[in-house]
Amino acid sequence: MGDEVVLLDFWPSMFCARTKIALAEKGVSYELKEEDLLGNMKSQMLIELNPALKKVPVLIHNGKPVCESLITVEYIDEIWSDKAPLLPSDPYQRAQAKFWADFIDNKIWSSGLKLWSTKGEILEEAKVEFIESLKLLEGNLGDNKPYFGGETFGFLDIAFISFYAWFYVYETFGSFTIEAHCPKLIEWAKRCLQKESVSKTLPEQLKIYDFVLLVNKIYGRD
Repeated sequence: MGDEVVLLDFWPSMFCARTKIALAEKGVSYELKEEDLLGNMKSQMLIELNPALKKVPVLIHNGKPVCESLITVEYIDEIWSDKAPLLPSDPYQRAQAKFWADFIDNKIWSSGLKLWSTKGEILEEAKVEFIESLKLLEGNLGDNKPYFGGETFGFLDIAFISFYAWFYVYETFGSFTIEAHCPKLIEWAKRCLQKESVSKTLPEQLKIYDFVLLVNKIYGRD
């Protein structure tokens, strides 16, 4: 009897995209259950399986829930270890990948959120922090590395390429282009998009933009 894999998902979420890309990299079949988080209609399954945070993604493997996107990616890498290793085998490189993935969640996500949900001075401060954070992340690519992990697509690539669908939102609301400040990141993103696991997972940027407009309207920020 094979593995039973279910994913509680919300389509605009860059965090859910991470889990889906990791599953695709490993060739794992799964059932997708979409949550209606925009309408704040969290399913009973989500509440029961992630009572502490009540957030997606939740990866359910043979009835057991695994929560938080980076944890799900690491779990997927360990469980389906026979194909496409995602985390570096070297302990130092593995620690570095986890550090920068945490940096993405704490710095880039938070400043990116402010780009489309605030205005005025707060937005301008967020733009400075966002661009500075991207430049720091870009520095990890070096001169001759196609991916953050070197020659192969891996954990840190998954952690950040999931944000690509939001690039148009960040650029439009922040009135800048990422390519102007971080050209290597855009080249890296284009390489990642050549992978089917990425291109078939990420939603279209304009669809994300329309979603953000709707969210801002709901919360009176339009």
